[in-house]
Amino acid sequence: MASVHREIEISVPAAHAWDALRDVGALHTRLVPGFVIDTKLEPGARLVTFANGRVVREWIVDVDDTRRRVAWSVKDEPFQHHNASARVFFGSEGAGQTRSGRQEGFAAQAAAQYGKLRREMRCRTNV
Repeated sequence: MASVHREIEISVPAAHAWDALRDVGALHTRLVPGFVIDTKLEPGARLVTFANGRVVREWIVDVDDTRRRVAWSVKDEPFQHHNASARVFFGSEGAGQTRSGRQEGFAAQAAAQYGKLRREMRCRTNV
C-alpha cells in the first residue's frame, strides 16, 4: 500500500499553527479557506465541502494535544481506504512546521502549500 509523506515549513508560531489545525470544524475559515468552503461537525466526524462541490465525511480518529497531531479517515465512496494525519512541529525559531498540512498569513501559506501538494498528487495518480 502506498503512503505519501509531506513536510512543509510555514512562518508562524507553532502554537498558532496547532490552534488552527486542532480546530477540526474550521477547515474552511482557519486552515484552507477557498479549498474547503464549508465544514460541519457531526458526532465523531466532520462533513467537508470542497470548492469543487465534493462533500466528504471525514471521521476524526484523534486530536492529540501532546503530539500536536490530528488524524482522520474517509470510509465513503469513492475511497476504499483513506487515512491521513497532520502534525505541527517546532521549526527554526519556533516557527510552525506541519506534516501531512485565525492568522491570515498562516491560512494563506497553508492553502498554497496544500494546493501545490494536491496538484502534485493529481499528476502522480493520473499517470
